[in-house]
Amino acid sequence: MEVLKSMVPAILMNIFVTAINQLSDVEIDKVNKPHLPLASGDFSIGEGVAIAVISTMTLQSVAMGIMLRSPPLFIGLITWWIVGAAYSIDLPLLRWKGSPLMAAVTIMILNGLLLQFPYFVHVQKYVLGRPLEFTKPLLFAAAFMGIFNIAIAFVKDLPDVEGDKEFGLRTLPVILGKEKVFSISVSMLLMAYGAAILTGASSPFLLCKLVTMIGHSVLGFILWHQTRTIDLSDAKSMQSLYMFIFKLYYAEFFLIHFIR
Repeated sequence: MEVLKSMVPAILMNIFVTAINQLSDVEIDKVNKPHLPLASGDFSIGEGVAIAVISTMTLQSVAMGIMLRSPPLFIGLITWWIVGAAYSIDLPLLRWKGSPLMAAVTIMILNGLLLQFPYFVHVQKYVLGRPLEFTKPLLFAAAFMGIFNIAIAFVKDLPDVEGDKEFGLRTLPVILGKEKVFSISVSMLLMAYGAAILTGASSPFLLCKLVTMIGHSVLGFILWHQTRTIDLSDAKSMQSLYMFIFKLYYAEFFLIHFIR
């Protein structure tokens, strides 16, 4: 039950980050993603409701973090809020999505590190009452998810080159070109799977060794096979790749349990 309680503010904060991103990118999304609710005009109640949702989700999430009396969880949520807002909001020194480096760092923090360290410390110390120890599964998850999310940060901009160029966003595909960024991203993901296979091979437990080695080998092969069919001139094909990589990302949350 305590673990479920800690998941709710994370869900609310994720809604906040998504909402503020779409609200900040309405004009760009009319070019890149015209199907989104605000860009398409389907969000009939308008931006006022979006702003209300952002405010409500932020306050509820932070309030729950305080109620759980867990400093690491509260600090994690505040960091999530600050970094998530800085990624999208168009103010001086912010709008980090316009910088390839800051966009990659932001997504690595939001989808990688903040889902690992604060929650691990919270559960170990404030739920289970155990002494804090950074374990092999935690360190592997942080490293693997960090690399994975940097690649996701690069891939997510591949379908959006036209709109990003029009609005002056210097994303990595705009600077280097789609082909080079695609190659870099796939290479990073395949190297991450290779490292995961080696990590699994070092496990002293046969079941963990087999699941991690076979599981990561299969996912790596599927990724390699999937990328052979991608048409970089087709936005839908690139968007399909982006969503597919997210499925691989979620699959890793299962395999992490076998890292020992």
